[in-house]
Amino acid sequence: MRERAVSGYPGGTGRAPGTTLSAVTERNEPTKESTDGRDDSTGPAHTGGPAAADGPARPGGHGEPPAGARGEPDAGDGSAASLRDYRAAFRATRVPLAVLNRDGLVLTANPAFGELVGAAPDDLVAATAADLTELGTDPRIWAAYREVLSGRSDRLRCTRRLKHPDGQFLWAEVTVEPLPDEDCVLLSVSDISDRHDLLARLRHLQMHDPVTRLPNRALFFERLAGALETAAFEQHGTGRVGLCYLDLDGFKAVNDTLGHRVGDRLLSAVAQRLTHCAESLAERGAVRGRSGHLVARLGGDEFALLVEDSAGTEELAELAQRVLDALQRPFDLAGQRLSVSASIGVVERAATGTTATGLMQAADTTLYWAKEDGKARWTLFDPERNAHRMTRQALSSTLRPAVDRGEFTLEYQPLVGLGDGRAQGVEALVRWRHPQFGTLSPNRFIGLAEENGSIVELGRWVLARACHQARAWQLARPGAEPLFVSVNVAVRQVWDSDLVADVAGILAETGLPPALLQLELTESAVMGSAGRPLQALQALSEMGVRIAIDDFGTGYSNLAYLSRLPVSVLKLDGSFVRGFRSQEHPNPADETIVEALVALAHRLGLTVTAECVESAEQAERLRRIGCDTGQGWLYSRPVPPDRVCDLIGAGQAGA
Repeated sequence: MRERAVSGYPGGTGRAPGTTLSAVTERNEPTKESTDGRDDSTGPAHTGGPAAADGPARPGGHGEPPAGARGEPDAGDGSAASLRDYRAAFRATRVPLAVLNRDGLVLTANPAFGELVGAAPDDLVAATAADLTELGTDPRIWAAYREVLSGRSDRLRCTRRLKHPDGQFLWAEVTVEPLPDEDCVLLSVSDISDRHDLLARLRHLQMHDPVTRLPNRALFFERLAGALETAAFEQHGTGRVGLCYLDLDGFKAVNDTLGHRVGDRLLSAVAQRLTHCAESLAERGAVRGRSGHLVARLGGDEFALLVEDSAGTEELAELAQRVLDALQRPFDLAGQRLSVSASIGVVERAATGTTATGLMQAADTTLYWAKEDGKARWTLFDPERNAHRMTRQALSSTLRPAVDRGEFTLEYQPLVGLGDGRAQGVEALVRWRHPQFGTLSPNRFIGLAEENGSIVELGRWVLARACHQARAWQLARPGAEPLFVSVNVAVRQVWDSDLVADVAGILAETGLPPALLQLELTESAVMGSAGRPLQALQALSEMGVRIAIDDFGTGYSNLAYLSRLPVSVLKLDGSFVRGFRSQEHPNPADETIVEALVALAHRLGLTVTAECVESAEQAERLRRIGCDTGQGWLYSRPVPPDRVCDLIGAGQAGA
């Protein structure tokens, strides 16, 4: 074996920048000496054998390379007539052709190739083909080209933009492939300018919105991905990107009332104003050598303004405000005068580590915030607010399976009689032992459970677990006054499930007497109840279950309903009790209100429980005005079920 060197980069530098080409090894086969062939008037004569193996083909007699080295095809039968036919076809075809040696140098070229590059075919011998066809300007194409020359690849086909001698540019498809049974390759060039222009027009139609003429979603994401990649590696730019993502407030009403034709005209007019805003801001960036901005319609009434090479959040904020100001001016559309506004989400960040999907998710979230905050405004992305939203989403998505996984548990807080200090019952309070966020209190997840409907399953579990525990306490303390258990019920449980059947089934399963179960509903859920909720409350009351109104005094406070509802207990909201904290500076208004509510409840045959009792002074004042029971940290924080009996025993002993 011996090595044959492969020529380097087409300019004599040895190799393309950033590339390393290994030597090509070929077997040293014995060769037959070539005859001293002469060129006749029809072209170079074939030598009858391959090129010399110890180097690239070199010019032979009369300044031309040997015919075999030039790679001119030999006739299958070796006849001179067939050989002349091949040569004639090679010269006559209008397809530019050139035969190259393994070093990428031209051995022979036809007149069409000479016309393409603006030189006589004879003058192209020994020229570097890559320089003539722009194969060395792209590192990937250059590497593939060298693979073909070295014999490690069978074909290269690529599209290049070439300059014609008349100064015009053309798009060409360049193909390089080895000639069979010859130690050389054939290079051919096809003019595909018409096809390229057609594809460009089709791509433009495919990538642009027909209504506004703006880039559409596909082109926007293509440009965004390119901007992120460029900004991440660009040495002289800011390395940042910005995005204003907006939609029109109330655009659907325009389509519904005035028709889609007027709606399309409005979208087109909005696109023009957005483009003007982006261009005016881009002009200042162009002075500093920065990239321009892209305005795109993503669909419907959604638009995006991409700021490449962003200068910071201040620039994005200025652009967003310009857009708001521009859209607030009325639009005159074929006699229709319309006024619109927009909500805009603004995101600006470093390109490194940012993906197109991540950037759009942040922009979409921020747009939602702008709408949630009142519309007709722009809102800047807030990582802390987004983290809270992500936490809510994570909790919401795992609520349902968390019940099956047994991640919920109950703690209990005593309800103590203010007259004798004895525990009369306990309120069951659910806790979520989340594997990631730790133990969560109800205010972190009950609202989410009501939103996604999982409150029905969770509420059924809480009810069953609390009843089982209350029955266990009753059996563990024979002869003692039994404790009732109070369970919170969401209004959605009444609407989305058969609460009456659930309660009846659980009581029957556990053996807990109905009188030892109290269901708490918020005032806003109970007041104004009609139809199914009222029927359910009445059925539960007739069953013997006690109904309590939780957080009384913070909702409707339509006292007329108290005489119509099957309610047993009013639980005063803690905001009233807090005014009882200071003995030196009491709030007489709070005391007057509580006293009136207690008197009203007693007249209606209801008992009253005060929440958030934290001091003995509060408890004493509540007792004096007639409040029946108290609940709060004065008596105990919520505790696990195994501590309730000890807590009750200590309280009764103290009493």
